[in-house]
Amino acid sequence: MASARTIARLDALAWILIYAGLFAVVLGIASHDTAKVAGWSLSVLGALAAIAGVVLIVVRSRLRETGPGKAESKS
Repeated sequence: MASARTIARLDALAWILIYAGLFAVVLGIASHDTAKVAGWSLSVLGALAAIAGVVLIVVRSRLRETGPGKAESKS
């Protein structure tokens, strides 16, 4: 179904989204006192990015890897 390269990129993207999203949540929480709208926006966008990363991990767990040189068969 998916090549090893595609799965590796999906893994990397998922973890980047999770860590960047959590970092953005922390920055948003830290800036709530200074700029309320910006802090809330950053927190919400960071949470959405982290959730998207978790969804990508679930999607990745359901993908099957095709070996090199193997043809996909319809079954």
